[in-house]
Amino acid sequence: MCAARDNEWFRGWFNSPYYHILYKHRDDAEAANFLDALMTELDLQSGSDILDLACGKGRHSIYLHQKGYQVTGLDLSEESIKLANEYATNGLEFFTGDMRSFQLEKKYSAILNLFTSFGYFEEKSDNLKVIQCIHQHLDEDGLFVMDYFNPSTICCKKHSGDLQIDGIQFNITKKLDGEHVIKEIEVLDQGFREKFIEKVQLFTLPEILNMLESSGFRFLTAKGNYAMDDFHENSSERMIIIAQKS
Repeated sequence: MCAARDNEWFRGWFNSPYYHILYKHRDDAEAANFLDALMTELDLQSGSDILDLACGKGRHSIYLHQKGYQVTGLDLSEESIKLANEYATNGLEFFTGDMRSFQLEKKYSAILNLFTSFGYFEEKSDNLKVIQCIHQHLDEDGLFVMDYFNPSTICCKKHSGDLQIDGIQFNITKKLDGEHVIKEIEVLDQGFREKFIEKVQLFTLPEILNMLESSGFRFLTAKGNYAMDDFHENSSERMIIIAQKS
């Protein structure tokens, strides 16, 4: 693996125990309600094969499997997949892989990329590789869902905040640099201090649609929140894009 990829921010952060501590209180009820609304929108048959791309510890994969789907979860983080595999069962499996170059033995009715798991790479061409790899793993007329923030409504002001979880202090600073949303995370744990970042590229809807079209997708719709209301550029919190392999 080249040195540039070794230094990618998410490799260390997503495998860190502090990542799992910081985000352990994510709202499972909100996620379940979103997935219910999304599955209604997609109208997939029970038993359909779904790939949860960048699945983390598998909370969405597990819920979708409980709803009757055959689910594969894939994530770069070995630590996350280790935790997810505690829930693996018939029809629910997990693998470690890079979303730019993964190779699985099956194709899927739908591939989901949820909760801003896109735009992690320095090179824009790497983000295009993600979409191309997704296209290769979809059935004919298969569906792709990208759940991304709305770049038009992200606060442009620098934002700072402190959290204490399990006796660990997290000092968090959020800012924009014009092309990225950057979250700087300083961890203070019993005299130990370490810094991490999250860095996500800003893509407008037309930019994402261009990547989709060039990779062989047909745009279907965009939704603006987890209730699946229509997307409005100037007011929507999210940008949930649904496209179909063409």
